[in-house]
Amino acid sequence: MTTPGIPEPSQGRPAPAVLRWIMAVLAMSGRLVCVVTLMVLFVGLLANVILRYIYGTGLDWAYDIHSILLPWMIAGGLILGTVYNRNIAITILPNLMVPRNRERLFLLVSLLTLAVSVFVVWSAIPIIRAAQYQRITALGGISQLWGYASLVYGFGGVAIICLCDIIAGLTGRSLRGTAVASSLS
Repeated sequence: MTTPGIPEPSQGRPAPAVLRWIMAVLAMSGRLVCVVTLMVLFVGLLANVILRYIYGTGLDWAYDIHSILLPWMIAGGLILGTVYNRNIAITILPNLMVPRNRERLFLLVSLLTLAVSVFVVWSAIPIIRAAQYQRITALGGISQLWGYASLVYGFGGVAIICLCDIIAGLTGRSLRGTAVASSLS
């Protein structure tokens, strides 16, 4: 059974369907976040340029919308890069290892990435609490909370992906194919 959006493992037993489903949902959410934020940013910028050209004045919100949407677009890209193993990685060490040691290294790196991601989410909570009082007047008083909340989405998603990888690896299953073992990001 294939899960849309997630490549099937090329060797080894596939991971449980629930883990593949979680990865597919995260991949879909990352795509949706990236497409929507990019479209809103592009349309806002285009409308601002046209209005400035025609009327000599633009949209006030077009200058500030990026402070909310750009962090979300980056978080969506972080999720997509992690799901599809497209993060920047140095693969010299794993390529020199035998497959079993490569799997152990991948589990170790996944565990460390999980710990860092959980720490970032935990550290973001006080920042988010403080940001709820910062308002962007050009956007109708929207709280900066919405921009900072992307930290929780992005790093929370990476933590979930790492947890799925760890569960699949400990059960001797392959969640995302052999590329996982060579990309330790």
